[in-house]
Amino acid sequence: MKTVVLEVRSPEESMANFAQSWKTGKPERSARISFATPELLWQVLTAKRWELLKALCGAGPISIREAARRVERDVKAVHSDITALLNAGVLDRAEGGGIVFPFEAVKVEFLLEAA
Repeated sequence: MKTVVLEVRSPEESMANFAQSWKTGKPERSARISFATPELLWQVLTAKRWELLKALCGAGPISIREAARRVERDVKAVHSDITALLNAGVLDRAEGGGIVFPFEAVKVEFLLEAA
């Protein structure tokens, strides 16, 4: 199963991890999409966008209209959410048009610590 980990990590931590993978030649066990703060994660992954990701998991390339149909929402509103997810690097454009979320599972990781 192809899994993506959505996580909260500083840019420095992400680059250090990338450098380690580059040096060793060993890739991460799963794909990762990092956000600098929990607030940024929740700003990008609103409840409606999370619902959209659930509908796109394992679906392969689909049109925005089909995505809107699957979540039973207005095409214009779904288009706006898809644009935000594309800009954040969560979704990809599919060859031949449409969009794709190339994962079958999503794992969210972050740690909440005392101030």
